[in-house]
Amino acid sequence: MVDPLLPPHGPIDSDAIEGDPIEGDTIEILGLRAYGHTGWFPEEQALGQWFEVDLWVGLDLTPTGASDDLTGGLNYADVVERVKTLVEGSRCRTIERLNTLLLEALLAFPGVRRVRSRLVKVAAPIPGFGGRIAVSMTRSRPEGA
Repeated sequence: MVDPLLPPHGPIDSDAIEGDPIEGDTIEILGLRAYGHTGWFPEEQALGQWFEVDLWVGLDLTPTGASDDLTGGLNYADVVERVKTLVEGSRCRTIERLNTLLLEALLAFPGVRRVRSRLVKVAAPIPGFGGRIAVSMTRSRPEGA
């Protein structure tokens, strides 16, 4: 049985993104799905739609790798919760704006130096178009911050 609340497409093929999104140590969170109300058209704002997020979070993983303890490290469950909360609660008109909010929120986590996110509109309301629309953005913490 098909669940009408699940998006119609499978997960994004992250290997399709060429090159190393983040140099150095990286936590990858792929295929995070959330239902939100971001979109240019009034119907998107009212009805909502599925979004998928892939994240590459650059930070020094040496302390956590050496200690086997998340104290002082990044708990990716916190990252997932923050992203889901933003996607579900934001009412942006563009996915570029929503993606910017995601990047800003992730760069606020202690120790995070660089983030790349790929935000996908799983079923864009474009007549005759069955694909997905995605924006990928990379941001770094300002020097000295």
